[in-house]
Amino acid sequence: MSAVETSATGAEKKIVRPYGDTTGDGMVQVSFTLPVAHDKRAEGAAVQLANKMGIDPAMVVHAKPMGDGFTFFVVYGRVNHLVDVDAVQVVERDFALLSAKEVNTVVKQRLRRKLSVVGACIGTDAHTVGIDAILNVKGIAGEKGLEYYRELKVTNLGAQVSVPELVEAARVEKADAVLVSQVVTQRDAHLHNTREMSAAFREAMPAGRRPLLIVGGPRFDESMTDELGVDRIFGRGTTPGEVASYLVHALITQRKANA
Repeated sequence: MSAVETSATGAEKKIVRPYGDTTGDGMVQVSFTLPVAHDKRAEGAAVQLANKMGIDPAMVVHAKPMGDGFTFFVVYGRVNHLVDVDAVQVVERDFALLSAKEVNTVVKQRLRRKLSVVGACIGTDAHTVGIDAILNVKGIAGEKGLEYYRELKVTNLGAQVSVPELVEAARVEKADAVLVSQVVTQRDAHLHNTREMSAAFREAMPAGRRPLLIVGGPRFDESMTDELGVDRIFGRGTTPGEVASYLVHALITQRKANA
């Protein structure tokens, strides 16, 4: 259900409520694991937790043991919370999406050399699916990766690269941009690794010679660029074309406009 309300300033606000079986019923479904063996008491604990989350009434629709002393639950129920859509804050794309041909043309005409990109998974992260999807020529979902762009020089360091190794590779390859993928997020490892990386680059290179620092992964908050010390964060669903277009925007178009 959605509704329009008028604020004190006269502006209209769009208010929405979750939808489940019927319009505006507020029904939601959540899943979680509790460190208890599966029995009636465990299901009662799941309902109690759901109630404390604001789901009332709550019903356990699925419960399955997950090894010794753990149970996975799916709970269905009603919430009374409303959402003001206009109050939602997101990072909007502030650059034009370019085709591979357009990216190559801009780089060749304005940069007049190949744009150097170094990518890696840092720390103990061994999941290269994300970085490979962006860098490898095969790309993802039918869209070719940055290796396909003839005016981009791509160096893919792979997985479990240490921060010092990444900094050295960026120096050797004279990187214009460094792309880091982080999939492992236990204990906020992706945040710790990103802060370590950005600090290392600030220490190793002066501001004018530091490459563009870009990180991506499914659990990043795209609004945390300043907090993490990077230039751009890409979340889940990012395509190679978006990254290539951003590189052109940040390294060529925007710099020329600021010159």
